[in-house]
Amino acid sequence: MPNNTSGGRAHPVLEVFLVFLGLGLRSFGGPVAHLGYYRESLVQHRGWLDDRQYGQIVALCQFLPGPSSSQVGQAIGLMRAGLPGLFGAWLGFTLPSAIIMIGAALAVGAVGSEAISGAGWLHGLKLAAVAVVAHAVINMGRALSPDWQRLLITLAAFAVATLWANPAGQLGALLLGGLLAFALPMKQAAEHAGPGLNVPVSRRVAAVSLGLFILGLAGLPLLATLAPGSLLSLIDGVYRAGSLVFGGGHVVLPLLEREVAAPAGVDSSSFLAGYGVAQALPGPLFSFAGYLGTEAYTHAPILGGMIAIIAIFLPGTLLLVGVLPYWDRISAITTIRRAVTGINAGVVGLLAAILWDPVMQVGITGITEFVIAAVAFTLLMSTRFPVYLLVPACALAGFLLL
Repeated sequence: MPNNTSGGRAHPVLEVFLVFLGLGLRSFGGPVAHLGYYRESLVQHRGWLDDRQYGQIVALCQFLPGPSSSQVGQAIGLMRAGLPGLFGAWLGFTLPSAIIMIGAALAVGAVGSEAISGAGWLHGLKLAAVAVVAHAVINMGRALSPDWQRLLITLAAFAVATLWANPAGQLGALLLGGLLAFALPMKQAAEHAGPGLNVPVSRRVAAVSLGLFILGLAGLPLLATLAPGSLLSLIDGVYRAGSLVFGGGHVVLPLLEREVAAPAGVDSSSFLAGYGVAQALPGPLFSFAGYLGTEAYTHAPILGGMIAIIAIFLPGTLLLVGVLPYWDRISAITTIRRAVTGINAGVVGLLAAILWDPVMQVGITGITEFVIAAVAFTLLMSTRFPVYLLVPACALAGFLLL
């Protein structure tokens, strides 16, 4: 996969930043929906990687703690333009949501939480997410579960992730997919594994990255005890939340309430108002940390928001850089390739389970919501209706009808 550009094309890092900025502006619906946006833009439209490579990255990031969809984007940016590309992908994808969440915190402080929480247009955005996630699950299923063996793995993973609806269940669903790959006749999938991942990171850089991750996890609590209630306490709580959460943004929000909001004295109404905005904003839900940082650090709220956003994404990024190069080498082993084939099919089942709960459970609460989501899904499946128009259309429908 080439990293160089030619002719009038943008510099690779700038290209990565601009592509992910566009994704950050329109990728509503949380981490599962983001994977659908990524696939449509980066696999189908631009061909930066193929479905098998994409599935490998998704599978790895589901195993790592941190913001899974952001880590997938960072990995693709890394493969496209090295470490600067990783930073460009993160900055582009995060910037819109970061601005929204910091702005929302300032707005709540000015006009009160009641003006934001429970708005119909916010619910309309959740219904757009239902359609986008369902569309992504079907398309990824066609690519990663094309035969009865992998379809069976997908169904098994769906059952496990649905019955065991927590981060451990998500990991269990993927592990089951890897194990079933050896129990079922999947010779063709094992033999035609396709190209591996091209990760331009040395082992030395990977080792330093893992060391910094451990240093932050062990050292920040000690520093925070020296200055309770300070900016260090905020950084410690946010960094720890980003380090220990599996499954992406939907899981980190309640943890942030316990680790950051309550110790900082952020009241429940303000937290819920920000929670409502975070559920409907484009880009990563981890940007909710910017809202809490702005609310918690009253001495310089915007600075607090910016630092909190950096602190919550940093551990996941360090882990990704530390692990991804080894994943590339390990995945070249035939046995591992076969396991990854099963894990990829398990990813589809996992995404389908999350589509059912919480995406559909939260979004579809009545017949009107069902109709809006069904129309949006039909437009995506049967026409070339663009997502960047679908999202505001659902928001308008929610404003008018809900």
